[in-house]
Amino acid sequence: MSAIKLLLDPYPIRTLVRKIIRRFRFGSYYSRLRLGCVDGPHYGYCLYNGAMLAKKLGYSGISVLEFGVAGGRGLLNLEYHAKHIRELLSLNIDIFGFDTGEGLPEPLDYRDLPYLWKETHYKMDVQKLREKLTTAKLVLGDVGETVEPFLEKFKPYPIAAIMFDLDFYSSTVDALRILESDEKYFLPRVFCYFDDVTGNEISLYNEFTGERLAINEFNQTHKEKKFAQAYHLLNRKVLDDWYQRIWIFHSFEHSKYNTFISKENQQLELS
Repeated sequence: MSAIKLLLDPYPIRTLVRKIIRRFRFGSYYSRLRLGCVDGPHYGYCLYNGAMLAKKLGYSGISVLEFGVAGGRGLLNLEYHAKHIRELLSLNIDIFGFDTGEGLPEPLDYRDLPYLWKETHYKMDVQKLREKLTTAKLVLGDVGETVEPFLEKFKPYPIAAIMFDLDFYSSTVDALRILESDEKYFLPRVFCYFDDVTGNEISLYNEFTGERLAINEFNQTHKEKKFAQAYHLLNRKVLDDWYQRIWIFHSFEHSKYNTFISKENQQLELS
């Protein structure tokens, strides 16, 4: 990190301390995760909190999905977090990565942002990635064709967290169909990360294209299933940039949606 960038940071001391903790891995994994001092804190956040919800609801294991694997760094990062969270919570965690393996397909129309993405962007070296993976499984092919047979083929643990990084509106719409399946395949609330919802002056993401449009249309067409932003994160005094990319999927008719998971004793005594 350059000295100028650090000085321009609104919280330079906080930023520097966090970078030191992350680099030298001071403290336990859990303490570093809570401080955001781990590689891929957004992935760790979704995976850990999804796992915690599963434990409270009595599940023995969870599945975590990444839609859009590209080179594979995200999938390897999920393996890193899953290793520690398995040990922390004594919970089975399976990881699946969905990708064509051939890079992005051709954009269908303006909603896929052809001014930003090109066909074959983010092509995967499938063999190289498979050699590096230890537990995660690749699901290769067009997501529109792999989502439905995936559930029948793998019979996964309930989905607790999903990372969406498909770039396109059309591909994200296809991926979201997995949440239309039987409730046995997902938790009543699923922690989700959408990579392409903030952006910059070139991407100019908005409600009418890309992932944001896919989210909005899903909410409009599903009465009892909705995505909502993580307002508890957005209300924090100091915001990390990934907070705005966390969304929670709610399935209101899920048989365990109303299961009590909070503290039993919440009485406020008069002094």
